[in-house]
Amino acid sequence: MNESHLQYLSSPEWAQALQSELLPWIESAGDLGGDVLEIGPGPGLTTDLLRQRIPRLTAIEVDPELGHVLSKRLAGTNVEVIVTDATRTGLPAERYTAVACFSVLHHMSSADDQDRLFAEVHRVLRPGGIFVGQESLDLDLIRAGHAGDTFHPVGPEDLARRLSAAGFAATRTDVLGYHYRFISQKPA
Repeated sequence: MNESHLQYLSSPEWAQALQSELLPWIESAGDLGGDVLEIGPGPGLTTDLLRQRIPRLTAIEVDPELGHVLSKRLAGTNVEVIVTDATRTGLPAERYTAVACFSVLHHMSSADDQDRLFAEVHRVLRPGGIFVGQESLDLDLIRAGHAGDTFHPVGPEDLARRLSAAGFAATRTDVLGYHYRFISQKPA
């Protein structure tokens, strides 16, 4: 992730967008349950929002430096930070009541990596659990913000098709400006 993008994900502007746009939508999406997995927390603004609403949160971060900083900051809370590749976590099958993934998919190097992530999310999610998140649209402005960075966007329609191929059902998306929000469910 380039430095300017990382700064944005740590900014008051991103925190405000999370509070005003993302959080109300997540809360209306349904009960997250008591044991949630967050994929790619980065600096942890989304982690801070989630951990206040659920008893237990596991955050998977691939970047060792970001993971270490977040782990240190959240030591002694209801959050466990694990530094690993989210496409092969080694976590128990059907453990989590919900999985959350915010502004992560487009940072993955390929559609194959994204599909491996969808399969892993499906594997660790309990039957009836939800996969909820937010993703950037493929817009010139967003591409410019990812200069020198990995940017492999997945559009809302393509996401729904690919989640279905991974075993998810009832995927809904909601386009809002430069990004979209999604929710999908692992069948009970």
